Amino acid sequence: MRKKKFRMTLEYDGTAYRGWQVQPNGTSIQEVLQNILKKITKKKVTVIASGRTDAGVHAEAQVAHFVTDSRMKPGEFLKALNSLLPNDIVVKEVKQVSLSFHAQTSALRKTYRYTILNREYPSALSYGSYQYVPFPMDVPAMRRAIKYLQGRHDFTSFRGANCSAKFSVREIYKIAIKKEEGFIHFSFEGNGFLKHMIRNIMGTLIEVGRRKLKASQVREILRARNRTMAGPTAQPQGLCLVKVTYK
Repeated sequence: MRKKKFRMTLEYDGTAYRGWQVQPNGTSIQEVLQNILKKITKKKVTVIASGRTDAGVHAEAQVAHFVTDSRMKPGEFLKALNSLLPNDIVVKEVKQVSLSFHAQTSALRKTYRYTILNREYPSALSYGSYQYVPFPMDVPAMRRAIKYLQGRHDFTSFRGANCSAKFSVREIYKIAIKKEEGFIHFSFEGNGFLKHMIRNIMGTLIEVGRRKLKASQVREILRARNRTMAGPTAQPQGLCLVKVTYK
């Protein structure tokens, strides 16, 4: 039978998972999807995503693809997958695409959101989707700091220790900060991100917000290309993949 490629748009709460990629020590998003597609198609199926989200990280619109010789149509895959998936993983859309499409290498840019809850008490309803910071935050200082991070830079200072990327240069097109009823939302749009890069940036920005670092020091940290100079790694639950852009 002729092979066909399908593109999926996924939404998931990453709290219960070890991240996207199949892991030997816990359940992953990829593993769950592949097991269910095997049930549906009766054959082994590999699912490739636009990128590997870490343990505890969420997605509103992760994009992934798989190849199969199944005769099922996109709408049939959508219904079958959602009928078998756990409640914290949802397939929002399935499309048949060209065999040349690749969820990872065809991506042009990605948008992530990091959320901080900054008030005297946490939230029960939003628990698991933010980092709680009960201390006063200097938002104007954080806005000054993000200007140093926009553009094309070597982000070694914000790179995770076990990052496998060959090069550490990335371009951040835009960082925006929005306050909303105790929440502070940070939007990152770029051509790609190193492992833990956004969480390490956020850990540093929180230090700026708490006035433990000056905004101008972020420029020095970036230029130093030294991870030990930056702030701690922010918690994973505050991070969410919002959008993946293709041609």
